[in-house]
Amino acid sequence: MTELHAETDEQLLDRFQRAAFDYFLKYYNPENGLVADTSRPGAPVSIAVVGMALSCYPIAVERGWLTRVDAAERALSALRFFWTSSQGEQSDATGYKGFYYHFLDMNTGRRVWQCEVSLIDTTILLAGVLTASTYFDANATEEIELRKHAQAIYHRVDWQWARGGEATARQGWKPEGGFLHYGWDGYDEAILLYVLGLASPTHPLPEDSFITWTRTYQWENLYDIEFLYAGPLFIHHYSQAWIDFAGIQDCFMREKKIDYFENSRRATLVQREYARRNPFDFAGYGKDCWGMSASDGPGDRAVSIDNRNREFLGYAARGAPYGPDDGTINPCTSLASLPFTPALAITALRHICTSYPEVVQDSKLPSGFNPTLPGSGPAGWVSEGYFGLDQGMIVLMIENFRSGLIWKLMRRCSYIERGLCRAGFTGGWLS
Repeated sequence: MTELHAETDEQLLDRFQRAAFDYFLKYYNPENGLVADTSRPGAPVSIAVVGMALSCYPIAVERGWLTRVDAAERALSALRFFWTSSQGEQSDATGYKGFYYHFLDMNTGRRVWQCEVSLIDTTILLAGVLTASTYFDANATEEIELRKHAQAIYHRVDWQWARGGEATARQGWKPEGGFLHYGWDGYDEAILLYVLGLASPTHPLPEDSFITWTRTYQWENLYDIEFLYAGPLFIHHYSQAWIDFAGIQDCFMREKKIDYFENSRRATLVQREYARRNPFDFAGYGKDCWGMSASDGPGDRAVSIDNRNREFLGYAARGAPYGPDDGTINPCTSLASLPFTPALAITALRHICTSYPEVVQDSKLPSGFNPTLPGSGPAGWVSEGYFGLDQGMIVLMIENFRSGLIWKLMRRCSYIERGLCRAGFTGGWLS
């Protein structure tokens, strides 16, 4: 406790960022560069987590956690795998039409769990591919090969196919039944998907697909705060882990006279106010204990607690104020809000450390805890192990707050600039 109070904010952030990065060292297969979805035994690869790892390697070099040679070799191993892995309609392939299955076997790299070819998870993987190829720009043999594979992987993606004959991109596809019966409706993490799809030099999305998608947006006034609504906080983080939206606007945001960065600040304030008001009287909620997002949960069950029936969920995209809400807090998502509300995020981190020390193991944060459901300590139920997406987002957003490294790298990526311009973004650094 005394040690925590003695730490400066910078020291605190450095400690948690370094601990989160360790995930990509520990749950990594050096034979193919793939990274596990979670730290749980037998967990498959998540292609999005690989994208997080590829994005975090430049940070590790700049922070002195990896040598440039080691980081480049790790990134190249993953890019070699994705470029040479099987693409086709067979049910055990690695991908199709340039996209990849959501979950893969850690050793063979082939599809598991009859999962879908995932557009958004492929997008996050591609964001990592482009981050690595932008950073590793030297004339070293490994870095030249890395950039060659990165361009080939990105150019292969057939974004036109991904529409499935509709006006906007679909969410996924399975060889057993074709495209999933839903697309992207309402504001969500798909901005990055559209930016990369619009920028493609080979199979681009049409420009009107982005405008068509934004017509499904939902503008809200909650707690006297006006903002573009999305309940879970991860939606406000994912595209902005790579793209600096401060000062640039699309047609929708020009009309509202804000930008997506400011919108995320407001969304964070709404979440905090919801936790302060605590309409369902969950234990732990308060002005310094907030954060609802896609996270692990206690499992689908109903429990009577203090003569009140409580229903709990497993892994779910929790949101405020419309739910779902079962009292589960994701401390990773409040910390990832650091660029938008620095003081509030740091205060929330310190509160977790002091009030729920059993949640913080070796300076790492779990995917969720629930003080309402009795457990072995004040935190109640605590998620087992760690999720790669949570750890990656912590590394990326702390770095964007500290140095803006990822934002600066992606400003240099011509595909990002082209995609933003084709989506109608203007102003700020785009000018």
